[in-house]
Amino acid sequence: MDNEQIRSRLKASGQDHILDACEKLDPARASSLMEQASRLPLESLPELIERFVCCESGDSSSTDISPPRVTMPDPELAAALTERGEQVIREGRVAAFTVAGGQGTRLGWGGPKGTYPATPVSGKPLFRVFAEQIEAASIAWNTPIRWYIMTSEANDAATRAFFADNNWFGLPRTQIMLFPQGMMPCFDMHKGNVLLEAPDRLAMSPDGHGGSIAALHASGALEEMSVLGIDTISYFQVDNPLSSVIDPMFIGLHADPERSSGEMSSKMVPKRESGEKVGVFCRVGDHTRVIEYSDMPQSLMTEVDDNGRLRYDAGNIAIHLLGVDFARRVFEANELPWHRAVKKVPYFDLETDSQIAPESPNGVKLERFIFDALGLASNPAILEVDRSLEFAPIKNAAGEDSPESCRQAQNDLYGGWLESRGIEVARNEEGHVLADIEISPLSAMGSDDLKSEDLPEAVGSGDRILI
Repeated sequence: MDNEQIRSRLKASGQDHILDACEKLDPARASSLMEQASRLPLESLPELIERFVCCESGDSSSTDISPPRVTMPDPELAAALTERGEQVIREGRVAAFTVAGGQGTRLGWGGPKGTYPATPVSGKPLFRVFAEQIEAASIAWNTPIRWYIMTSEANDAATRAFFADNNWFGLPRTQIMLFPQGMMPCFDMHKGNVLLEAPDRLAMSPDGHGGSIAALHASGALEEMSVLGIDTISYFQVDNPLSSVIDPMFIGLHADPERSSGEMSSKMVPKRESGEKVGVFCRVGDHTRVIEYSDMPQSLMTEVDDNGRLRYDAGNIAIHLLGVDFARRVFEANELPWHRAVKKVPYFDLETDSQIAPESPNGVKLERFIFDALGLASNPAILEVDRSLEFAPIKNAAGEDSPESCRQAQNDLYGGWLESRGIEVARNEEGHVLADIEISPLSAMGSDDLKSEDLPEAVGSGDRILI
């Protein structure tokens, strides 16, 4: 595409100020800025700006809200679903997909979040935690499980270098595919202009975890999956080391035609309390959706059933299964909604030729959410799981969802495994394990896999146990 075509597209989309910026630059830098502009979705910008940038987002609330259908399998059903899921895995139809575009900045960590040391004894990075799960599952079901990892422009190079430095964590290089997520421009919230980060650089931001579907398509991952006979994508985020990357019971539920269309399935945990800041699975009209905690009507948020349990307590923990054909249809339909986030966005001011660090929100970032795909799926399955077994994210430097709380959750989980084998484990009055315990998936994928010769006689306060 030549410069005249780009100029014409910029003018038609109302982004003439980028041309003004080019006139102040030397030819090389102007060419770079024009090339960046050519990659923008210019034809769709006027509508996006009208709907999301220069006006408040419309009220997304609804009066037609009811609790979702949730599966809580009894032992007999769990066994049947597990058997079905194991067969799907054994046939090579499942791939793991990690969303790993974040940095560890909030944790005081100078690198991709997936490189953060997460385990209580050996300090394995998050990426190694998942790599060992994938290797263990590949061995258990005698099939190489492909691993797709979505990075970001900010951490793609560092993530690739980390994997190379760690010899791809012992997995065959050909078993892993990394690719960056898409980007969207940042907008001036009043004018709708695409902001400049520097005189020769557009201000861009990631397009949200909902952009993962477009990234799977753009990278060729969806096409590769189809060629390899993969029909199920196990989606999880990089910050939760308790994620069960390849969960046969969940996969069996997803593949059960009586309980799921096989398009999209999700895991939920009961909310700790009504005000917990997590999205909630609900039925809205005829569709299952996730309503963000900030959008949930207060009257529904606190409503309880006859047993005193919150009626709307199905907390979203960002663990999903997606059918490959369904993901392709979602991409082609381009129907995932955009969400508006008003932010303080540093920018270069063309009028004053100066860099501005705004003191109040000045910009709008647009992103998509993966859970919005639920509204496009027929009969999605929602599986209730135990928070203590599957959800201990590392998001904050301290307090809830911190490295400390995550390590304690791991200690409690593995302490429970040891107790199930008759080993006494020291706990405090609140029931938390008082030792650091770490069990690799390569040693055991569950308590039943633990070998007697590897187990301690007892676990006391302050002990450090690595199995």
